[in-house]
Amino acid sequence: MGAVIERALDEAFRLPHAAVGVIDTFARAYPAARVWIWRRDGEDIERLYPLDTPCDREPSRAAVVRSLAPGDSGPVLLVEVDGVEDGGAAAELLAEALAAVLRYEGEARSAARELSERYEEINLLYSISEVLGTVPSFDAAVHRILSDVADVLAAKRASLWVLDPAEQTLHLAAAVGEKGLSGPIPIDDPDSVTARVFRERQPLNLERGKGLPRTTTMDPRPQGQEAFLSVPINFTPRNGRTRTIGVLTLVGRRTNVRFTAGDERLLTAIASQVGAALETHRLMAESVRKERLERELELAHNLQLKLLPDASCFEGIDVAARCVPADSVGGDFYHLFRLSGDRYGVMIGDVSSHGFSAALIMAMVMSAAAIYAQEADPPAEVLRRLHRALIDELESTEMHLSIFYGVVDPAAGTLRYANAGHPHAFRIDGEGRAERLGATSPPLGTKPGEAFDEGVIEWRSGSDLLCLFTDGLSDAFATTGGVAGEAGLLAEVARMHDRSPREILDHLFRIAGRARPAVPQDDRTAVLLKT
Repeated sequence: MGAVIERALDEAFRLPHAAVGVIDTFARAYPAARVWIWRRDGEDIERLYPLDTPCDREPSRAAVVRSLAPGDSGPVLLVEVDGVEDGGAAAELLAEALAAVLRYEGEARSAARELSERYEEINLLYSISEVLGTVPSFDAAVHRILSDVADVLAAKRASLWVLDPAEQTLHLAAAVGEKGLSGPIPIDDPDSVTARVFRERQPLNLERGKGLPRTTTMDPRPQGQEAFLSVPINFTPRNGRTRTIGVLTLVGRRTNVRFTAGDERLLTAIASQVGAALETHRLMAESVRKERLERELELAHNLQLKLLPDASCFEGIDVAARCVPADSVGGDFYHLFRLSGDRYGVMIGDVSSHGFSAALIMAMVMSAAAIYAQEADPPAEVLRRLHRALIDELESTEMHLSIFYGVVDPAAGTLRYANAGHPHAFRIDGEGRAERLGATSPPLGTKPGEAFDEGVIEWRSGSDLLCLFTDGLSDAFATTGGVAGEAGLLAEVARMHDRSPREILDHLFRIAGRARPAVPQDDRTAVLLKT
């Protein structure tokens, strides 16, 4: 694909290799994408890509438009992308990168015309564009550019400093020649020339050792009166304010003369190209990171759901269960156990958060519960052991866990349970009446002690229904929040109590899926059981 693009764009329209590199990089990031690119100048429209296949396609209203010249007039770039999940966002990304490369390539050509008598410098500008478009590694490309700049301008040292927005410091991205500062440099450092150029957004051309306080930090430390030229690297997004993203600095000259105004203009043009490349690299890296994160979140989501047992595998009882995290992963869970004496254990829990921290606690509970439910018979003892195993992790993360664990014994006609602060646990009788199975102890992680009580109620096989759920599901049944959602959910369960747990569960989640709750969505989990 790259060779075809290069031949079509570079030879037919004389577009820079940097644009070719951007499209190739985009193609590697989105291999399934179909791309169309046009250039519009007034009423004239030229299709730039693809050129190797017949295509009568015209730009649609959905095409992303990017100006290639200052102001509202002049040529514009039109980009459309199909074949990816969010073609509009992908087209925005590609158009922004291409337009930036083309705009700054235009600036480089203007500088080349202005300096037509300086043949080496003209070649340098073009070689930078070629390097940015053809060298796969961004770090290698920047190092090569600095080497070329130092050779053409006879500088003893060339360095590139890039802003770290999170740290508000300038980090040394690359350097060639003499040893010097390695950073990082705080952007508010009053004694740093590099920080000063960044803050003031103005070039600085002087002889080191003259005109600056002795405490001034330069790159490297002064050794006599040497030439020093530093320019800011600026980037101007479309319809946005210009921002400074780095500094390009030359130190010392092998010719023992200071840098000229022409040298300053040349280095400023180079800084513009480097700025466009830095922003393109950032956008592409951000896109790749986002895509990788989405894949990892999807994998984490699938792995977490695989931890939950398949309710359809439990013979002898009629049980249905479902968990839908609010994020890719969450803190809700349920567990089912087949116990000795034809008894069945049912557990549901809700960690006091969602996301990866809650998912970690959830996985630990699932693992420990599978052991303790078989080893310890009374429900209260199971929760006591869980609390002892999890208390350190819960305290260190400042989270807590509400959990209900019940053991249904159809032969004895009992439901024995321990409820650690889980509010939504009910027995629905044959008439559709709901009996709350109240808390027998506080949530896990809120109390240092290990005293867990339990309750026992009558269980009628063939008529009673165990109904367990988390507040993420009940919230979907309320428009004002509070207990109204729980009441609405229980009313639906009571109305359908003679149906199978699977039918009731499907009905509840259909209603929740259509709802627009008054509170932010939380993880939604429910377990329904009949014997």
